[in-house]
Amino acid sequence: MEKIETNKQYQDYVDKKSPNSPILKNCFNAFWVGGLICTIGQLILDICAYRGLNEEVSGTITSIILIGISAFLTGLNLFNRIGKFAGAGSLIPITGFSNSIVSPAMEYKSEGYIMGVGAKMFTVAGPVLVFGISASILVGIVYLIFNTQSITLV
Repeated sequence: MEKIETNKQYQDYVDKKSPNSPILKNCFNAFWVGGLICTIGQLILDICAYRGLNEEVSGTITSIILIGISAFLTGLNLFNRIGKFAGAGSLIPITGFSNSIVSPAMEYKSEGYIMGVGAKMFTVAGPVLVFGISASILVGIVYLIFNTQSITLV
């Protein structure tokens, strides 16, 4: 009985000391910043299409430009400020992934380019890569198993 009261007292103390999070404001900021990033990507895609490039090449160029902008802003420590303001809105997969690669590389730059940047660049993104590759292999195997009628054996 005493332990339950102690837990309740502790929870009351934590509730009093913890600041309230402005959830609606955070959601709004994430929404408009994420939308702005996607709009920039769409503008790049439309410019490529206007120049006569096909959809696949336009998508590749758009991805490269968004990754480059994100890496550049991370290098200037601006992407982290955007991330603090926008939260998940700035972590749209391609820009967030670029940031997760560049941030550790910049952090470990003082340890040298081989053992610092090269070895520790994937500390954050490594698990994402492992999961993504593993999941794609599993999905490929499942797809192969359930689509055996399309495979002809000689």
